[in-house]
Amino acid sequence: MSRFPKILSDEKLNERHIDFRNALYNLESGDLTPENFESLIRIYTTTKQIDYRNRILKLLYNQTYPKLQSFFELAYKKERYLDMKIYALRGLALFSEEKDIEKLVNKLKVTLAKREQTTPYNYQEYELLRGKNALPFLVEKYKYTSFKDLLEQVNEQYDRMPEAFKGHFTTDENGETVNLKTAEESSKLLRDFFDQNKI
Repeated sequence: MSRFPKILSDEKLNERHIDFRNALYNLESGDLTPENFESLIRIYTTTKQIDYRNRILKLLYNQTYPKLQSFFELAYKKERYLDMKIYALRGLALFSEEKDIEKLVNKLKVTLAKREQTTPYNYQEYELLRGKNALPFLVEKYKYTSFKDLLEQVNEQYDRMPEAFKGHFTTDENGETVNLKTAEESSKLLRDFFDQNKI
């Protein structure tokens, strides 16, 4: 018996409905079969909800069903947030050779370098890239030089940020947020930094 919620297959249902959201967020990767992938891909390609796309990438990035390769290629091109590009890359790595992955990573390195100039205090994105389900996972699993170089670049750019922006949260092996500071501590550190630097 399928454990895939019927509500996620209903194309007429409003995705903003709380039951729809709950079904998507209660879904586990192990609940999926290839028959369910089309429904998730349809939601991914039609939704304007970034958090839904993020959730679907994380549900699918360990799945080895060959037809998902084209989905991950599309997702890699579509996403603007670097952590979500990494999730698409994690899925693509299951189907691609190292030389093909290296080309994509080289482009990511250029984008990442620009991020440091355009958004110098972008600590959330750095923490997501450094999370246990992102670049460290790829480095450990594949041992590709390109992944190691990208993680090193992320860490170097992270280290160049002021201390006030470091160590607020991380992510675990499942991509779930793990807070390292309370909301009050984080808010105070950031507020004090901006006050002192008159930003």
